[in-house]
Amino acid sequence: MAKIESLIQQINNGNNEAFKRLYGTDAGELKSQAERYAELMEEFKSIFDQDDVELFSSPGRTEIGGNHTDHNHGRVLAGAVNLDNIAVAAANGTDIIRIKSAGYPEFQVDLSNLEPNEQEHYTSTALVRGIVAKMKANGYNAGGFDACIEGRVPKGSGLSSSASFEVLIGAIVNHLFNDGKMDAVENAIIGQWAENNFFGKPCGLMDQTACSVGGLITIDFKDPSDPVVKPIGFDFVSSGYSLVITDVGGGHDDPASQQEYASLPTEMKSVARELGAEVLREVTLEQIVDKIPEIREKTGDRAILRAIHFQGDNKRVADQVKALEENDFQSFLKMVVESGQSSYMYNQNIYDITHKEEQVVSLGLALSEMVLKGKGAWRVHGGGFGGTIQAFVPQEKLQEYVKTLEHVYGKGKCHTMFIRPEGSIKVVL
Repeated sequence: MAKIESLIQQINNGNNEAFKRLYGTDAGELKSQAERYAELMEEFKSIFDQDDVELFSSPGRTEIGGNHTDHNHGRVLAGAVNLDNIAVAAANGTDIIRIKSAGYPEFQVDLSNLEPNEQEHYTSTALVRGIVAKMKANGYNAGGFDACIEGRVPKGSGLSSSASFEVLIGAIVNHLFNDGKMDAVENAIIGQWAENNFFGKPCGLMDQTACSVGGLITIDFKDPSDPVVKPIGFDFVSSGYSLVITDVGGGHDDPASQQEYASLPTEMKSVARELGAEVLREVTLEQIVDKIPEIREKTGDRAILRAIHFQGDNKRVADQVKALEENDFQSFLKMVVESGQSSYMYNQNIYDITHKEEQVVSLGLALSEMVLKGKGAWRVHGGGFGGTIQAFVPQEKLQEYVKTLEHVYGKGKCHTMFIRPEGSIKVVL
């Protein structure tokens, strides 16, 4: 714990190495981040009347390879980005967690009740309750704390704001009550468990792992209870390309659209079951093709196409990792485009058939191809059906690319990012 006044003096000195690892070396950006933390600490003090605090940061994530592979125990390639959620937190000596997030009313979680509640589905309250319940079940300590949170991982952006929030809460409980002894992968698994069992949303483990571990990593979910996480030593900054995530909007929360999203893992697993397995990682492409005449009437053709996508993208991740490790960036870019084409043709998560007149992702991909064909790479980013697209843009094309995309989607919709080395952490100044 440290005094708020002392922390503000430290972050205002303009030469903080911890901030440089999180936000880069641009002086203007570092000044903006210092002001951001200072304002949040002042808000914390005014709301909770505490002066001894800890600081935390949890990044968003970008999915670089493996689109909808994690929930069928596949491989992914992902990275933590320099857009993050931050928190100022302190234990309060009670059994009540009190959280005030910027732009939202304060909510509380009573730790005397750690049972799931359907009335709390799709709420932050459910996530916090679930995380604490699982941490205690795993043998960790927990207690009441106060926290102010400010987020710059946009909701619905495909950068995983919910996963970033989950592992941020895990990091707070880990450091306030357990001396930081829980590792990053377990933090991710607990966040996913809370989202599945308390929040009410089925999801894979990629988002939480990428946000919790940080850096550029490949994750193999063959055993989802013990995912294999491998850092990739490739410097994207030196490649001459910028990673650009564009918020194309779209996406719907109505039941029909939610069912469309949920159909992805369900249909993939239906093909696996017809082949005597639980998930597609347990079967081969050859087995799928061999059984198409027998199973298509049971699973539907779209399910088979999605299974073909899984097999292709799961292998492609390993090939992408190999290309990066061998510094063959052009082969990597070629596979990014191939992954995007597979998502469009086979996985079919580019637009929601319930709202087929709205094809914001399709349009963004078309514009990206117009500008970048032969010069970069582009693909759907994250879950699909709206949200974001991803592009690797050569520096000489960056201005043209941003101008073209923002002409359609609006100024400020293109985010130029870098992969940050830190995951969800206590910020030590």
